[in-house]
Amino acid sequence: MPTTLELSSDLATYAARLVRALRRNNDLPAGARIVSLLDEHGPLGVSALAAADRCSQPTMSAAVAGLVEKGWVDKLPHPDDARSSVVTLTDAGRAALAHFRRVNGTTVAARFKAHPTHTPEDLATAVAVLRDLLDPTYDPERGTL
Repeated sequence: MPTTLELSSDLATYAARLVRALRRNNDLPAGARIVSLLDEHGPLGVSALAAADRCSQPTMSAAVAGLVEKGWVDKLPHPDDARSSVVTLTDAGRAALAHFRRVNGTTVAARFKAHPTHTPEDLATAVAVLRDLLDPTYDPERGTL
């Protein structure tokens, strides 16, 4: 039986591979990643959004400008710093994100259906494990939420 460390490493590897496969197969627009970050973190300044996406501020500024044109985000003056702005998700951005998630879900569901040895309970367990591992309120020092 593999150790917890080996299984944890495999989980990270296969989760990353799944995300890459979804990106390749579904050809979602680059802006999908940014819209998802805003959904996860809430409104962010361009610099904070660039840091979250691990890209440069000029790259993020250009990407945000494209998303503003699509109507997926708004770029508003920062309430505490007139020199910067805050990027917020619009209703159209939320609808686009819901569409991207449905497309990804459809792809995963088809792959899941192709493996009849796995049950819906297996899938529910996988989702629960990933959700718990990503819970921002979890304190690994104390082992509690």
